[in-house]
Amino acid sequence: MRILTTLTQPTSGAASINGTPITDRTAVTRQIGYLPEAPPLYYNLTAHEQLDLAAGLRDLPEDQATDRIQSLLDRLDLREDANTRIADYSTGMRQKTAFIQAILHEPAVVFLDEPTAGLDPRAARTLREMIVELADEGTTVFLSTHILPVVEEVADTVGVLYEGQLVAEGTPTELTHRAETGDHQTLEEAFLDLTSDESDTVEADEYD
Repeated sequence: MRILTTLTQPTSGAASINGTPITDRTAVTRQIGYLPEAPPLYYNLTAHEQLDLAAGLRDLPEDQATDRIQSLLDRLDLREDANTRIADYSTGMRQKTAFIQAILHEPAVVFLDEPTAGLDPRAARTLREMIVELADEGTTVFLSTHILPVVEEVADTVGVLYEGQLVAEGTPTELTHRAETGDHQTLEEAFLDLTSDESDTVEADEYD
């Protein structure tokens, strides 16, 4: 994910975002949003100040930014605490603020690394609903997670990485039924089988 978001230079192979090579960092970063595992937030700012800053860096018109920020704060139950310093936020509140920051400018592609980490069940449900809505509206969502029920709920295409190799790719249903026994009930069962069977390995570019 760091390579695809231009934060780490590849040592080999090639990749592109919407046809733009990742070596063209300026063009790529205009098209993407990114929520890393450790959210990039300024703890001395309030959530509103953080999001205003993000909007300014993305050149969003002020009126458009204000409306979108308020809408997203409302959706994730942060509006009442929007003028509280992020340093005083819980882990879940910081995660929600960082998620808003990643999608604020309506990117063509958004990268989400464990986006529901630290969220209570209600907030996690809302965030999953928002991810599905983003995809329905045409945003490509690249979601990395170890929580397989989340994958089953929101993903239409899944890639399974095991020890640096892409060992399986397909829909959740296809992967569930791909193992030799054919009677797997969950993606987790299929994943365990797929990663233990070297015959399922497919070729993929490797990055260090």
